[in-house]
Amino acid sequence: MPLKQTEAIVLRTYPMREADLLVTLFTRAEGKLRGVARSAKKSKKRFGGALEPLTRVNLYYEVRERQELARLDACDVIESPLTSAVDYGRAAALGHVAETLDELLPDHEQNDDAYRLAVSVLQNMRAGAIWMPLTYFDLWITRLTGLLPALDECVACGSALNGSAAYFHVLADGLLCINDKRLASSELSQESRKLAAEMFRAPIEKFVGPEWPRKRGADLRKFAVQRIEKLTEKKLVTATMLDRID
Repeated sequence: MPLKQTEAIVLRTYPMREADLLVTLFTRAEGKLRGVARSAKKSKKRFGGALEPLTRVNLYYEVRERQELARLDACDVIESPLTSAVDYGRAAALGHVAETLDELLPDHEQNDDAYRLAVSVLQNMRAGAIWMPLTYFDLWITRLTGLLPALDECVACGSALNGSAAYFHVLADGLLCINDKRLASSELSQESRKLAAEMFRAPIEKFVGPEWPRKRGADLRKFAVQRIEKLTEKKLVTATMLDRID
């Protein structure tokens, strides 16, 4: 059987046997894919540093009938996150992209929009400048996976939220008006809702440049993460790591 070839992003790797690696990848052709890289710990020629998390690669692989795991034959590096400085914040942000994609995306389901989103976000993730790409990623990935509710109406009563206060709660399926908000609700500011509308209309590159403090869009990121965690029924480890950044 001839090898398949596709562009892919390495999400996670796990040791397997003495020299093998179990690898989770987000491929452009087949969506999320799990495979075994035989002797990956020893073979510099076939894999080298291509299996570092968040590395974008050209992947050569084989999927056999009735076998859950693909056989990974080789990878060529297209782009590596290790070519730029990595501090704690960038490491946590990169990990957040990988964890979110791994938890949200089903196996073997192509999603070219999500793939292009991941590539553009990774290209704009810089040490000391993580909050803008994180906001863009969290907002868009929830929209592309159908998790983002309408940001302009109350999910309880249907009233318009344009220009008025909006709230979200872990048990609610969308935003709430002031009359329907629950105890311990969080507010999603009008500024952040306007920011979301701008991000839906423009590529990520439009938002590169000006200083982007952590507090800008923080409520939007919290809302998106809450939606993701509700679907997956898991707490995102990297969300906790990002909360610890000053």
